[in-house]
Amino acid sequence: MPRISLIIPAYNEENYLPALLDSVDAARQRYEAGADQVEVIVADNSSTDHTARIARARGCVVTEVQKRTIGAARNGGTRIAKGEILAFIDADSTIHPDTFNVIDRTMVSGRYVAGGTGAWFSRMSPGIFATMALGMILMVLANLEIGVIFCRRADFEEIGGYSEDLLCAEDVELLVGLKKLGRPRGERFARPRGARAITSARKFDRHGDWHYFTLGPVTGLYSLLFDRPALERQIGRDMIQEYWYDDRQPANISPLNTGSA
Repeated sequence: MPRISLIIPAYNEENYLPALLDSVDAARQRYEAGADQVEVIVADNSSTDHTARIARARGCVVTEVQKRTIGAARNGGTRIAKGEILAFIDADSTIHPDTFNVIDRTMVSGRYVAGGTGAWFSRMSPGIFATMALGMILMVLANLEIGVIFCRRADFEEIGGYSEDLLCAEDVELLVGLKKLGRPRGERFARPRGARAITSARKFDRHGDWHYFTLGPVTGLYSLLFDRPALERQIGRDMIQEYWYDDRQPANISPLNTGSA
């Protein structure tokens, strides 16, 4: 049985998935417990491109998830996961080569209920830097993190997993629930160093490098991270749907690209 199950929710991610899987292969090879101790699950969220075919060609376990929310996709991946530890990363990211070693060392210590590796954006500009800096301050104050999120499968199941009705901030809700679960046991949330992921800046490419600040320099970003109902009132549910879910519709099926083996 694998020790770690890495779950990748994916919707029309044929352009990003090969690079992520390349980085996963490198991290599996560096994992001290052995590459076979990591299983990779792609939860295909009704893609209309080659996402599922690429994942299968690269040896991933693929599960089809029809409900179009990222929480449903992540939960769909966990339902077939075999690992004691669950880890989650978005398909438009790449992970650090030491990711699985860092996760293992963190969880085996017995001091943490969950954790996040952190992440950098794939490119930088004044607007992206300002957004990242403010987001990091809020994350430190809330003791949360982004990047590869990880926890024990037993704890994930105990709190019911991700909300499948939230369009965004479902990850924050999960981490808050895990922190509450761990508190009576003396377990904290971990923000380990040395394994930051790199996540795509495609939202900035599409909407502009300063677009988060159009919501309000502090309240908008806070709502984005921690208060989805307030964000819905501020910009509307339809805009949230378009921002997170409707921006990767392919005009046509492009040639199959599986990346390196």
